[in-house]
Amino acid sequence: MTSNLLKNTANSASIFNYSVLVEAKEGGYQATVWGLPDCQVFSATREEALKILHELVNTRFQNVEIVNQEIEASKSDHPWMKFAGKYKDDPQFDDMLADIEAYRHELDAEMQECYYQLDALDALDTLDAKGQVK
Repeated sequence: MTSNLLKNTANSASIFNYSVLVEAKEGGYQATVWGLPDCQVFSATREEALKILHELVNTRFQNVEIVNQEIEASKSDHPWMKFAGKYKDDPQFDDMLADIEAYRHELDAEMQECYYQLDALDALDTLDAKGQVK
């Protein structure tokens, strides 16, 4: 893990950009630093709210430092990769795949028969007692 410390020293001035959410409320304006809900003020005018909030942020940032940290992610394999090729040398694997395919064909044939029966019932529903289409 590495850290990059950015400090505001007397020799180097840092500029901090921050977004402010300004909302018109009953009786005035509420200004909030986006992402810092505890940095919030309420004032009668928009300009005054922004001025007070700016002072609040300057006071808060006088004794802080911004620290950027890098964390190296572990280089682990995908969790399913340990199963890749598990059955490559299994002599029964091809037989198992063939059985699965045959079973799928069997299920498809059963479903196709059900669809034919449903279509036949629908066709009967459209005929009247004389066999004419309703």
